[in-house]
Amino acid sequence: MYSVQVDRSPVITVNGAKHAVSYAVDGSQMNPLEAFYATLAGCAAVFAKKACKELGISPEGIHIACRPFAGAAGPLSLSKFKTEVRFPEGIDAAQKAAVLEAIKHCAVKQIVEAGAAVDFQVAEG
Repeated sequence: MYSVQVDRSPVITVNGAKHAVSYAVDGSQMNPLEAFYATLAGCAAVFAKKACKELGISPEGIHIACRPFAGAAGPLSLSKFKTEVRFPEGIDAAQKAAVLEAIKHCAVKQIVEAGAAVDFQVAEG
């Protein structure tokens, strides 16, 4: 369960069971769409770290850069999301390939790619 208490502040704080996250509508913090893109980047990092752990190598020095590309419908559509990974020296080609393959399995990315059939409902509670 996630909840938000709406007020006059430009900050929006979403409370979850364990954590809270804040967004803003005035540019002082990420807005929810920016946070969605950040979530994809974070997911890539999670899967890179998991792969490194399985390979017995340090994730130190791996750099992940992500860039969203708007679709034909404009800035609120997404046609491509490019993830580029730079590796530090000492990681061989096979290890790089394993990390890149792991990143492809990011759970958030897979939900987006599958085009989740979500039944969004809005109602007075």
